[in-house]
Amino acid sequence: MRLSNRLLTCALLGGFALAASMPDVQAVYLLPMSGGLDQYLANRLTAAGLFRVVTDPKLADAVFTDQLGAAFEQKLLDLYPPPQTKAKQDDADKNGQAPPRISTFGHGRGNLFLVDLKSRAVIWSVYEKPTRTAPETLDRTAGRIVEQIKKQQKPKP
Repeated sequence: MRLSNRLLTCALLGGFALAASMPDVQAVYLLPMSGGLDQYLANRLTAAGLFRVVTDPKLADAVFTDQLGAAFEQKLLDLYPPPQTKAKQDDADKNGQAPPRISTFGHGRGNLFLVDLKSRAVIWSVYEKPTRTAPETLDRTAGRIVEQIKKQQKPKP
């Protein structure tokens, strides 16, 4: 099964949140999101003390994104390139094909995913679409997202 198919399957099951996997996540990196939601989410996550939000993706255990698919996979390859020889890198540079870009405008549909960087599995997801892109609305949306994470991180009796 292709990686994109696995990610999409995991995303569909993400509503069931694998809460047991989330305690392993200490540091998160946020990819740019539609409307700048990533900025508000970083603020809320930090204030709640749920995760350490890092600005260097190499320090993260997981990444938050509002998109999955080929562009997301390419972004992961850009941020976390597999080790390769100098010759392979030179060949890739000569190829000249631009990788697909993740746009921060208009593509977010309200889904948010937390992807484990070791397994590349979606370990948590939520649907929380802001009704507007006003700062107050984005901040409230980020607050609701953080509350969902808090609920799912609580230990089961």
